[in-house]
Amino acid sequence: MDSIFWNCVLLPQIQFMTLIKSISGIRGTIGGMPGNSLTPPDVVKFVAGYGIFIRNKNMDKKIRIVVGRDARISGFMVNQLVTGTLLAMGIDVTDVGLSTTPTVEVAVTGLQAHGGIILTASHNPANWNALKLLNEKGEFLNADEGAEVLRIADEGHFSFSEVTAIGTYTSDDTWIQKHIQQVLALPLVDSNAIKKANLTIAVDCVNSTGGIAIPLLLKALGVNTVHELYCTPDGHFPHNPEPLPEHLAALSELVVKQKAHAGFSVDPDVDRLAIVCENGEMFGEEYTLVAVADYILRNQPGNTVSNLSSTRALRDVTEKHGGAYAASAVGEVNVVAKMKETQAVIGGEGNGGVIYPEIHYGRDALVGIALFLTHLVKSGKKCSELRDTYPSYFISKNKITLDEGMDVDEIIRQVEKKYAKQPKITIDGLKIEFGNEWVHLRKSNTEPIIRIYSESDSMAKADTLARKIMNDIGDIITGR
Repeated sequence: MDSIFWNCVLLPQIQFMTLIKSISGIRGTIGGMPGNSLTPPDVVKFVAGYGIFIRNKNMDKKIRIVVGRDARISGFMVNQLVTGTLLAMGIDVTDVGLSTTPTVEVAVTGLQAHGGIILTASHNPANWNALKLLNEKGEFLNADEGAEVLRIADEGHFSFSEVTAIGTYTSDDTWIQKHIQQVLALPLVDSNAIKKANLTIAVDCVNSTGGIAIPLLLKALGVNTVHELYCTPDGHFPHNPEPLPEHLAALSELVVKQKAHAGFSVDPDVDRLAIVCENGEMFGEEYTLVAVADYILRNQPGNTVSNLSSTRALRDVTEKHGGAYAASAVGEVNVVAKMKETQAVIGGEGNGGVIYPEIHYGRDALVGIALFLTHLVKSGKKCSELRDTYPSYFISKNKITLDEGMDVDEIIRQVEKKYAKQPKITIDGLKIEFGNEWVHLRKSNTEPIIRIYSESDSMAKADTLARKIMNDIGDIITGR
């Protein structure tokens, strides 16, 4: 059973035309038949549903929605469909054009708009796109709100405006610069210290909108030299756009070749940040948030939040500074809700997502870069030396593919029963703690899959823990 399940983990993923509807938005592959992928009729349907949802929340008001997009190839086409649908519903549109997810979020509040739509499939490949839906606070819709949008869209009872009542369209490409100015205005961002450090930085922006925003930010921060890699925002991703170590070899080589102090990589919509040390080694995407939180907590004592699948290192750093750490269910909207509940001063996700409430409640790589560089220069350390100051944990990420019809919830309940004496959290699947180690089981909402994340102080130990739980699941399935 052990070998069977490990083989399941390693099976290649076959790409089909896909449309995924969830509370966080609608994403899918471009092309194909309506209802099976993100086609023009699907875009119109879900944007109309969102438009009605926003109108119902703001009765008798003239509605304004902010729209922005990353640089992927289908972005212009999808933008035309989105803006046209909103205008046809009598909704005014401010189109901020090629932008970043966090930039659209700050633009919603800056323009006092009633919502926003970001056209990005985040780290998904170039054949994907998506509609990310925001409320009037520039934050993602919660579960109930997302479900309501889907219900309205599926019912399809749309009413469009007569010609004298269609919305107005405004183009405004100033928001990346405004966003950068907001970042520089943060009290804990010290651009003078960064400028004095005479830094050389390399960046990989995967030929999306980070190629616009990140060099501008670094220049504004006073970085002396910026070496740009894949910064042409044409949507032709030169490698898998998820900023994971296996995709950042070229950036690592550039950092070493140019003797840069650090390298930064972002995903296509610039809400995730990965860091490469001066020696070409990875800082670790889990440690982007850890390092930024360490800096914040040194200057602004308080609490922190990350999701259940993020490293324990954030908890260690938080408690070292006298704060309290809390874990949320996976998903940015859940992290934000827990941050508000606990009045956290910093939070985010272990995928390189930094959420700093002083500017807005959203993952923001621009904020992450500014705070990290301030921390780095004030520490007086090399990037690799700074990384060595944090506890080292390793996360093993695995999944089990089950047969159709299997009761996934019952399987997880049986695992929980087996480890009844261990500390556990059940707000999002099952997380079991074994001292400084943990394992997190989550079922997929779209496939018969159990995702299994485990963490320990070595990758070998993390893999062993994952294998143990996977064997337990095998025994449960076979009735042993």
